[in-house]
Amino acid sequence: MKALLALADGTIFEGRSLGSGGETVGELVFNTSMMGYQEILTDPSYRGQIVIMTYPLIGNYGVNDEDIESHRPWVEGFVVKENSGIGSNWRSNKGLDDLLKEYGIVGIQGIDTRALTRHIRDKGAQEGVISTKDFDPESLIKKGGESKGIVGRDLVRDVTCTKGYQWKGGRWRLGHGYDVMGEGVETNLSLRERRYSVVAYDFGIKYNILRMLTDLGCDVTVVPAFTTPAEVMALDPDGIFLSNGPGDPEGVPYIIEAVNGLIGKRPIFGICLGHQLLALALGARTFKLKFGHRGGNHPVMDMTTNKVEITVQNHSFAVDPDTLPDEIEVTHINLNDKTVEGMRHKELPIFSVQYHPEASPGPHDA
Repeated sequence: MKALLALADGTIFEGRSLGSGGETVGELVFNTSMMGYQEILTDPSYRGQIVIMTYPLIGNYGVNDEDIESHRPWVEGFVVKENSGIGSNWRSNKGLDDLLKEYGIVGIQGIDTRALTRHIRDKGAQEGVISTKDFDPESLIKKGGESKGIVGRDLVRDVTCTKGYQWKGGRWRLGHGYDVMGEGVETNLSLRERRYSVVAYDFGIKYNILRMLTDLGCDVTVVPAFTTPAEVMALDPDGIFLSNGPGDPEGVPYIIEAVNGLIGKRPIFGICLGHQLLALALGARTFKLKFGHRGGNHPVMDMTTNKVEITVQNHSFAVDPDTLPDEIEVTHINLNDKTVEGMRHKELPIFSVQYHPEASPGPHDA
C-alpha cells in the first residue's frame, strides 16, 4: 500500500505502508540505535512523536513478549528504510509489522531515511504526517503545520498509571524470562537483608528501571504523576525516584510543584524528564534542543572521574546550566554538544542524570 510522509516545511517522501493503514501526526525525530526497536516503540517518552530509525534494516529479529518497556507501544508513527520480512530470533513470536497493526500504529518504509535524518538534523525536529489515505501533498503539509507540537503540552497525563501499585518483576534471565525477586534473581545478599523502600513517580516510567531498582534491593511502589507530596510521605519511603517521560518539562507545573515539596525530605534520584523536573523545581530553566538526543551511542563524561561512558538517550529538552543555583554541581557533560547530562546537590542527597543508565546499549555503557 502506498504511503506519504509530509513535513510541515513542505518536504515530501513517498514510500510503502508499514503497520496499520490510516493517518497519524507527530513530531518527527530520529533514533541512531542499530537495534532495540521494540524497546523504543514501547517507551512512553515517545508519546507525541513519529520515530525515524536511522539504521537501514529494522525488524530482523522480530518481536517477543519480554523486551518491552511498558504495556503497549506509544509512538505516534514509525519510519524505517526497510522492514525485514523475516524475524530471526529464538524468542520471537511475531513480526514488527504484526505488532504495529495490533496497536494501530501507522508507519512508512521504503524511503531514504538518511536524507530524512540529514534534513531534520539541518532544519530541526518538526511536525509531520504519515498517511495511507490522503495523497494530496498540500493537504498533508497543512495538517502538519496545524499540529500542536509538544512544547507546553502535558503528555505525561496520557502515559502515567491511574493508581499506585507494587512492582515485583526482576531482570530477564536466560531460560527464566523476567523473575520475581526471590525466584532465582542473583542479588547482593547484604542488600536483600536490608530492603529499601522507594516511591517511584510514573511520568512514563520504563520497566527496566523498575527491574533494576528491584534487583538492587528496593521494594518499589509506583505512583501516578499527580500524587501529592503528602501522599508520598505517608508511604514513608527511604528514597524517591523521578522517572522518564514524554514532552516538555515546563508543561507539567503540578509535578514541578510536587517535586519542590519533597526536596530536603528524602533522598531523590531522577532520570531524563525526572532530571529536568528536578532542575526546574530547584529554580533552573530548560530549553528545547534543535533535534534532540536519541540513540544508544552518545558519549558522556563523568566530571567526577573524567571517565567517558557510552549512553542511551531520548530527550528533546535540556537543562540550562547557566540557570542552575550555586548549590547544584554539574556531574556529567554530553561530549557532542556540552549539554548537562547529570547533576547533584552539594548538601542534600539529591542527584539526577539526563541519559538512561538502565538501557544497557553495549559492553562499555553506563
